[in-house]
This record gives sequence, structure tokens and C-alpha cells, in this order.
Amino acid sequence: MDHHLSPEHEELRRTVEKFAHEIVAPKIGDFYERHEFPYEIVREMGRMGLFGLPFPEEYGGMGGDYMALGIALEELARVDSSVAITLEAGVSLGAMPIHLFGTEEQKRQWLPRLCSGEILGAFGLTEPEAGSDAGGTRTTAVRDEATGEWVINGTKCFITNSGTDITGLVTVTAVTGRTDDGKPLISSIIVPSGTPGFTVAAPYSKVGWNASDTRELHFDDVRVPGANLLGQEGRGFAQFLRILDEGRIAISALATGLAQGCVDESVKYAKERKAFGHHIGEYQAVQFKIADMEMKAHTARLSWRDAASRLVAGEPFKKEAALAKLYSSTVAVDNAREATQIHGGYGFMNEYPVARMWRDSKILEIGEGTSEVQRMLIARELGLTS
Repeated sequence: MDHHLSPEHEELRRTVEKFAHEIVAPKIGDFYERHEFPYEIVREMGRMGLFGLPFPEEYGGMGGDYMALGIALEELARVDSSVAITLEAGVSLGAMPIHLFGTEEQKRQWLPRLCSGEILGAFGLTEPEAGSDAGGTRTTAVRDEATGEWVINGTKCFITNSGTDITGLVTVTAVTGRTDDGKPLISSIIVPSGTPGFTVAAPYSKVGWNASDTRELHFDDVRVPGANLLGQEGRGFAQFLRILDEGRIAISALATGLAQGCVDESVKYAKERKAFGHHIGEYQAVQFKIADMEMKAHTARLSWRDAASRLVAGEPFKKEAALAKLYSSTVAVDNAREATQIHGGYGFMNEYPVARMWRDSKILEIGEGTSEVQRMLIARELGLTS
């Protein structure tokens, strides 16, 4: 793999880097403290075309690829993860299912507005009793033979981008039937925001990602047209496994950005802070901590870019995506802990970015497949289990 970015990817990286430092960094701390969704920042991301990065121009996208999305996510997460996860969920989980599995009519209806950032899409998979075990879905969708509509009942939880003022749709998984041996047939169905019976709970009180939107969703006899079925009936579980494989690359890029942001902030602080008559960066104990942090962030970057390169090339990438997600999320937590330690008491103060990074890092070992699930996937790809 060539370690150099293409001229187009490097230009994108510089553009997002500038945006993150000049637009996001000065404002995001206040949004985070108030637990407020940063609409003005998200609108600017839409105008930049970030939500359309990996989608074809014919649907309003930028004609890029998953590598481009990962580059943007890494640069944003070097400054703030709430903004980065809003982009990741809007693209990988909100728009990508429609791009990959939607009919031409569904693509024309939804993708242009999703790509422009005019609306956000959400991904309704997780339930109170079906997280890592997504096959345990209890939400149901029954077809009304008289009208052809789907009637949906159930609950989803921990759904990102699901309750903002600009959320346009949630694609949900639901049991639509049973096989002859009783196994559930899970399908994907598009539910537009504002559909009667579809209610969105108040935002969660979270440890981190406080400037992003995460909610519980309830479906009480929600009726949507039969044409809102996404892809083939009974293929929803397989569809979302594919979406999660790709999403792990995006989360890995985000985690790498957080890990690198911890290095950036630690280097800056070590050059400014004095203790015992010297800048703390002159002490070998601090130097070694930061050197190890840089090593980990660098290796995480190589890992997610390798997985993204395989995806873009049309090669198998499941194992590499799991490896990247597992390693980079672990590194993000490690670097956030060390950055907080380097900052001492100031690392415990919310005015310093590393405090935000410390709070944001842990969810990366949980969301879009826990670290334990990643190890299961890697072992399976190695032929150790069926």
C-alpha cells in the first residue's frame, strides 16, 4: 500500500484540517458543555460536501470513496468526536444503506438531501435486548394485506442522529416473518421522521459525545408504504452486517483521529508547562509517554487505511476492518488516558480538549461492535470457529 495520499485526498485532508481547527475547535467546547447539537457546524459540513463524500455525483454526492470519508473523520476527530460521529453516522449508517440496497426511486428521493446535509439519516438496529446479538431483534413489521403498508411495533435504543431538527429518516430492522424452522426473517424498512406513531425520546444523558444526538425510538403501529422496504424482504440482517463491516473502518478512522488529537494536545502542553524549573517535555518520562502515543496513533492509521484500501479495491476486508476497529479503539482509550495524565489536574478540567477526549474514547470500544465482537470476527476469519 502506498503510504502517500493521492493529491485529491491530500487536498481534502488539508481542507478538513483547516475547518476543524478554525471553525470547530473554537466553538465545540461550549456546545459540549451545554449538551447541545451544533447545527451551524453541521450545516457548514453539508455545504462543504462532507456528507456526500463517498456517493456518486448523480445523487448529489462528491464522487469520492470510503478512503475520503475516513480522512475527513480522522481530521475532525483530532479536534472533536461529537462532530465526527455525526458525520460518520449520517454517512455510513444513514445514507449508505439506501445507496447500497435502495431502489432507484428510493435513491432519488433520499440521497440528494442526505448528501447535502439538508437532512440526516439514522440507523435503527440496536434494541434494549438486542445489541451485539442483533439477530435477537424483537421489533416487528407486519404487512397490512388491505393497504400493502408495513405496520411497525417495537423499540430501538442508542440511535445516533435520530432526533435532531433535521433528521429525515430512520432505517429500522424488524422481524417480518419466520422461516420453516422458526428463525426470524429480518427486513429493513425506511421510516420517515414525523410518521404517526413514531416517537423519539429525550436525548440520553451520556458520559461523552455530548454534542451529538443519541435517542431511544418507539414505534406504535407505525404505518409506512410497502415501497419503503429496503432491498429484499428477509435480507435486512445481511444488509446491516455489510453496513457494520464498512462502518468499522469509519469508526477506526475516527478513533485514530482521537488518538492523534491526544498526541497533538500533549505535545503542545509539554512545551508550555513547566515543573521543577523545566518544561515537562524535557523529562524523559513524558517524552516516552508521548512517543508511545504517537507510535500507536501511527499504527492505527496504517490499519484503517489498509482496510479502506481493500474496500475501495473491491477486495475482502471483513477481517481487516475488525482488526482496525479493535486496535484503533484500544489505542484511543490508551492515548486519552495518557494525555490526561500528562496534563495532570488540568486534564480533569473540561476547558482542556483532553478531558473531552477522555470522556469520548470509551464508547469507541463499544459502538458498532464491541471489542469482544471484533475478536470473535477475527477468530472466525482465521478459521478458528464456524
